[in-house]
Amino acid sequence: MTKIGFIGLGIMGEGMVNCLLKDGVAGTPETPLLVWNRTTSKCDNLKTSHPDKTIEIKSSAKEVVSNSDIVFSMLSTPEASAAVFNDATSGTLAGVSNSSVIIDCATLAESDMKRMSDKVNAKGGTFLEAPVSGSKGPAHGGQLIFLCAGSKAVFDDGIVQSALNAMGKASHYFGEEVGKATRAKLVVNSLMGTMMAAFGESLALAESLDLDGSKMLEVISQGAIATPMYALKGPKMLKKDHAPNFPLCHAHKDMKLAVDAAKSVGVEYSVTQVAEETFRKAREDDELKVANEDFSAVFEKIHKESKSEFSKKRKLG
Repeated sequence: MTKIGFIGLGIMGEGMVNCLLKDGVAGTPETPLLVWNRTTSKCDNLKTSHPDKTIEIKSSAKEVVSNSDIVFSMLSTPEASAAVFNDATSGTLAGVSNSSVIIDCATLAESDMKRMSDKVNAKGGTFLEAPVSGSKGPAHGGQLIFLCAGSKAVFDDGIVQSALNAMGKASHYFGEEVGKATRAKLVVNSLMGTMMAAFGESLALAESLDLDGSKMLEVISQGAIATPMYALKGPKMLKKDHAPNFPLCHAHKDMKLAVDAAKSVGVEYSVTQVAEETFRKAREDDELKVANEDFSAVFEKIHKESKSEFSKKRKLG
């Protein structure tokens, strides 16, 4: 029997767990699933929606870790990750022993990931960092991309590979040095945020020049600049639909970490830095209140700061 633990059933974790259950990687009598979430109702809902699966709800992250062979953790913010990991009485680290395997899928600062790895290793456990590229839709559809570093033995483990394959469409290993996967994730997410900011500005310009937004999306989709993100987000942005798949506050957090990383190694990153500042202003705008909306809501900040007649009318709509 191999017990699989999962900590965190938020926007991403909920979809990931459902993929493990759907593919039979976890939730069977041979591979029971042990779960914990800060909001207990999420665990209750998971168990209720899968009455045929072997699911155990634990009272703390410590309980999940101390009773599992392999544990995945997917918490929403650096603050949540630190609080759950470091809690001396009920946290993740408190449950680690020499047989523990911890796989952390959050996007954190490189220093935070290294610190967690060192503490797990100091207690005899093994650690794999595995931040994911993808948002709510890919998480629910098993289409995430895992960026991994740390224990090669954990990465190559058969059950771990089955789990990664259930939750994602690809897994990449960047070596034993913890932190490299985080670096890769920040490169990806800072590029994505910068693309979204530029896309938002271009759509705002098109609309302000009296061009049909939907027609411009069609044009964009037919050329070299076509991307799945533009195709997915564009129509919703025109309709002010920013239901969160990847919250703007999380996107900004990743962009700020990437900008800081670029400064630390002396890389010219001014284009991304300007985009990061736009996201920061959107996040902090108490009138717009888009911090917890999808990161596409940076489009609303762009229109708010614009002085075109279209933008003025749009703000009143």
